[in-house]
Amino acid sequence: MAVKIRLKRLGRRNRSFFRVCAFDGRTRRDGRSIEDLGFYDPFASDPEKAVSLNKERLEYWLKVGAQPSDTVVSLLKGQGVPIPGRTATQPAKA
Repeated sequence: MAVKIRLKRLGRRNRSFFRVCAFDGRTRRDGRSIEDLGFYDPFASDPEKAVSLNKERLEYWLKVGAQPSDTVVSLLKGQGVPIPGRTATQPAKA
């Protein structure tokens, strides 16, 4: 089972809201997640409140081999969460 860390879309039409979740790689985008790890609100008026992550659990999932999506990688970099196996200059996909 390959675990992916990706976004789950919530909210309403034209007002999306996302949860950062750990998923089985075969699960659909808005399907059942293994664990919720935080949220991302692209429409938040305060940039401080736009992203909230459980850094301890994210670091655990990354340590055991979960693969973050490109969007989640950019959110993690913005929050200062280190991503194992990926340097600062290395692109997300080779």
